[in-house]
Amino acid sequence: MRFIKILLLTTLLALSLSAREQVNVNFSNLQINDFIKLVSKVTQKNILINNKINGTVNFVSTTPVYDDELIGILISVLESKGYTLVKMGSLYQILRSTEAAKHNVAVIKPGKHLYGSIMVTQTLHIKAENVDIVAAKIRYLISKTAKLMTMKESNTLIITDYPKNIETIKQVIKDINTNKQAIVKIISIKHANAKKLQTKLVAISKSIFNQKIVVDKVKIILDENINALIVIGIQKNVTKIAALVEKMDVESHVSKGVQIFELKNSDAKAVAVSLNAIISKQVFSDPSLKPNISASEEINAIIAIGDPTVIKGIKLIIDELDKEKYQVYVQARIIEINKANAKNVGIKYGFDAAALSTEGIYSLATNFGGKAIAGAIGTTLASTVVGSGATSGFALGATLDFLETNSAAKSISNPSILCVNNKESSIYVGRTISVSTGSFANTGGITNAATTYKRIDIGLTLKIKPRVSSNDKVTLDVETILENVIDDGSNNVSGQPVTSKQEVKTQAILRHGESIIIGGLVKTYNRNSLNKIPILGDIPWIGEWLFSSKSKSIEQDNLVVLLTPYVIDKSEKLSQLQKDLGVLAKLQEKYNAKIFADLDKRAKEKDSRNALHDNNESK
Repeated sequence: MRFIKILLLTTLLALSLSAREQVNVNFSNLQINDFIKLVSKVTQKNILINNKINGTVNFVSTTPVYDDELIGILISVLESKGYTLVKMGSLYQILRSTEAAKHNVAVIKPGKHLYGSIMVTQTLHIKAENVDIVAAKIRYLISKTAKLMTMKESNTLIITDYPKNIETIKQVIKDINTNKQAIVKIISIKHANAKKLQTKLVAISKSIFNQKIVVDKVKIILDENINALIVIGIQKNVTKIAALVEKMDVESHVSKGVQIFELKNSDAKAVAVSLNAIISKQVFSDPSLKPNISASEEINAIIAIGDPTVIKGIKLIIDELDKEKYQVYVQARIIEINKANAKNVGIKYGFDAAALSTEGIYSLATNFGGKAIAGAIGTTLASTVVGSGATSGFALGATLDFLETNSAAKSISNPSILCVNNKESSIYVGRTISVSTGSFANTGGITNAATTYKRIDIGLTLKIKPRVSSNDKVTLDVETILENVIDDGSNNVSGQPVTSKQEVKTQAILRHGESIIIGGLVKTYNRNSLNKIPILGDIPWIGEWLFSSKSKSIEQDNLVVLLTPYVIDKSEKLSQLQKDLGVLAKLQEKYNAKIFADLDKRAKEKDSRNALHDNNESK
């Protein structure tokens, strides 16, 4: 009965296939072995059955089925029983699914589209991902009996499976390759600081791209040689980073804040030190805002780099530091006054001389008045740079000149020095002497002797450092050092010169044109004098004992320094000051002439009174 059913079905299928390419297949509880025979008959394929396969198959079809689809249906039935169909030449063989890969399964070239129902082998090259990672991800897509092997050397998959499965896997891998295919883009940086830009972009990429997803990660590498950023990632992410770079690669506000300040009055190096000292104590919320200050000594300029708002503040400081500095023109008059001679002058002219007073030198100045020549002097000087305050120095100047005229004083030096505010200046007046430092002798048949010397300065050193507090007031730091040779070495056993040193340090606040006297530098020495009657005193032996006499006295010389500062707030006023000082010198001469004439008149009147008094007493 079963045979008749198969025969009828076969006849039906044969008639249908001869007429058309589709057949209607409908059966139930058909033995699998009988179904194999049916497929072989309809498809005209030879099928080798090595194992008896038990079980039945049911197939319900409402539409026609192509004959080649019967092979697929057969493979599906066999797969459920652990078998499969493998093509071997012109025939098909039924094998266990687990052993199919070992029986010369057809190998299809890479890239070729697969179709049909028979298990095949194909290699798949993986481009954008590690082959082992891809294999782990697509393993669930292969059939139970498929074989999957990876080749790390070529990053290739070898898969033995049914064509439909392989095609599905190929599509998935294609999608993976497309989505994960990393690209490399080199972006040149034109304006911004490449290193700082890289740091910012790395932080941004971590915020906008999910770092837990490997494919979304973006690498941003700095290439300092070409000043560029190398961006590695998938296309869409790299495009986003490139767009950010385009917006951020603009001229930095810091680069706009580069300014060079050429200094007119101050030293650039000193100003840079002051500015850096100020900046070092400032706290900046953003360290990048901290300005960079350096000095260019070649052009005497300050180079400032930083935020424009910060540079504005620095400019204000530079403007103040670079203001034209005060200068102080100091006239110095160094005079050596002999105390005994000054006293004699005072006696001769009826002065209380040789006593230092607060109004002048040796109280002699009190008799020279404190006013200028009537009328013209005050008017002439009132509008000058020197100012009318200088007229009070006429009496002092006349005193010194009068002492010099009468051999009671000797002018050592009259230097003038132009000092810059807060800068020390010095004057030295003296001589250099040699002092023995050692001697040696060699006696090796020839006697050689040598003495070594060093040179030392002996004289007067005057150091002045002015500090101007206003247009007409200055503080003078004065240091005076007086060195003298007491003995040139002829009066002592060592034969070495003996020197003395006196030093005075003082500070005085003076007005413009006002004078100060620095004293206290006293030199004491012995003076030997010989008095004799002319001709008779020159007679040998007798003249020395009867007509001459020797005397020894102790003399004192006082060294005084007269300083007069003149404050100059602008350089152009220096020439005006020179003219004014010339006027003062001429006025001093006129003042002296008038005062000296009065003094001579008074001295003559005194002499006349004394002579008359002596005559009256003699009578």
